[in-house]
Amino acid sequence: MNYRQELRKIRAFAFDVDGVFSPFMLVGDGGKLFRVMDPKDGLAVKIALEEGYKVAIITGGVDESVRMRFANLGVQDIYMGARQNKLYFFEKFVEKYSLSSEQVLYLGDDLPDYYVMKAAGFSACPMDGAPEIKQVADYICDKPGGRGCVREVIEQVLKVQNKWENFFKRLLEQYQNMKD
Repeated sequence: MNYRQELRKIRAFAFDVDGVFSPFMLVGDGGKLFRVMDPKDGLAVKIALEEGYKVAIITGGVDESVRMRFANLGVQDIYMGARQNKLYFFEKFVEKYSLSSEQVLYLGDDLPDYYVMKAAGFSACPMDGAPEIKQVADYICDKPGGRGCVREVIEQVLKVQNKWENFFKRLLEQYQNMKD
């Protein structure tokens, strides 16, 4: 079956952070971590939320700046410190919204994401994901982690479900109303 057919079932997204939203981390004085993130990925998350999709962040990281970044985008389900138990938090997210795992797209890039990718209805990884993750991914993005892969998968789902164009039309209407 064409993978785009599978995208019609998606009602929620779950994402890893490091290697997915951020291509790398910088280490500052005292070991403080700094992440670089693509604003287009953030906008895509906001659009998904506005279109009624549930979004979860499941990360091994514990940096409060990560929580703040995603909370500012409107994400309510942020599971941090999940290095060894990402599947547990994935199942908790699915249960919270009475979803089936088949309705969730998971985007991860490395070994801690393996079991979640096997459990999700549709799994994707950035083009620079770990070889083991690429083997289990239903889709390998054209973009690397931190360089638009989140936007790529969200946009594909919304386009297949005819929601991307609806959002864009509303955006143009808002612009027109501002001009009038």
